[in-house]
Amino acid sequence: MKAVTYHGKRDVRVDTVPDPTIEKPTDAIVRITTSGICGSDLHLYEVMGAFMDEGDILGHEPMGIVEAVGAEVTNIQPGDRVVIPFNISCGSCFMCNQGLYSQCETTQVREHGKGATLFGYTKLYGHVPGGQAELLRVPQAHFGPIKVPEGPGDEQFVYLSDVLPTAWQAVEYAAIPDGGTVAVFGLGPIGQMCCRIALHRGAREVFGIDLVDERLDLASRHGATTIDVRGHDHQLVERLRAATDGRGPDSVIDAVGMEAHGAPLGKLAHQLSGLLPNQVAAKVIEKAGIDRLSVLHTAIEAVRRGGTISLSGVYGGAADPMPMMELFDKQIQLRMGQANVRRWIDEIMPLLADGDPLGVQSLATHKLPLDQAPHAYEIFQKKQDGAIKILLQP
Repeated sequence: MKAVTYHGKRDVRVDTVPDPTIEKPTDAIVRITTSGICGSDLHLYEVMGAFMDEGDILGHEPMGIVEAVGAEVTNIQPGDRVVIPFNISCGSCFMCNQGLYSQCETTQVREHGKGATLFGYTKLYGHVPGGQAELLRVPQAHFGPIKVPEGPGDEQFVYLSDVLPTAWQAVEYAAIPDGGTVAVFGLGPIGQMCCRIALHRGAREVFGIDLVDERLDLASRHGATTIDVRGHDHQLVERLRAATDGRGPDSVIDAVGMEAHGAPLGKLAHQLSGLLPNQVAAKVIEKAGIDRLSVLHTAIEAVRRGGTISLSGVYGGAADPMPMMELFDKQIQLRMGQANVRRWIDEIMPLLADGDPLGVQSLATHKLPLDQAPHAYEIFQKKQDGAIKILLQP
């Protein structure tokens, strides 16, 4: 089969690799029809090479048609149309019974002290081949795959794999008061959906913050009050307070994470780690990694006293300096974590069959064949050609 594979920093290729097979009775094989490129994939493309092997198959936002199932998989059958959550969870352990599917004890990567195994995402998270491919082996298929109806195009459902539940959880964790205000930092796919979901769930005003024209325009078209921080980032906190009776927004969602602009120390640390041999770089990142924290620090400054910050952007630093005095003094609540995908599906699914109130069918800016994946990664990483969300179609 064809698959998108990692070959080094900013070097992904489409290779011919062996077809996956059923390895355990809880496995399934899915023929992929659409797979998204996520902002988290850019972390592999740019920063996390120390935890990758050449030839690793990328991708964790897939959907497709079931081709085969193991003996213990009875909830799906060949021919079913399914979306595959990015985290691999069993559905029955202690953590899964708490709805914390991203912490599944059956698939936890204890060797590295991490939570549930993820598709296509480094040795730290299980080293499982990803879904930017023609075929995908799905472990724990007795629980994970989400059946979706025939008829509507893939773009109506594929975001159930990651984007929609991640954004839904981010808004849930933000605890926006009914009729309250929220600032969303970063208007990539997750930030776009955070804005739409917050408005759908009753926020009075959503401030969408970014520095890319296309992202700002898209958020504005879906009801967000947008703020372009180019050249005015030092005034952002004052602008947010001026728009919220001098207090700051009730909630802030950080949908940027470690890729933040305007963080020279973190950027330098990322660049230097990329020059080290993989074994050395892995130890540096695990023990002394520093994230680009400019957005998080601004979020802490901007949110009103007694407010809530929700982190959906991925951070990976082990030595991140945090302004603990300000967090304590302002009595800020802080929630974060990988999305517990299956926990939110029952709340999201009805919205996908009811007039598309979240505008999922308009999110993808590019739909490209799988063999154009190298080009897709390049324009997404460089924010070229208006690329906000790219779907690959084998």
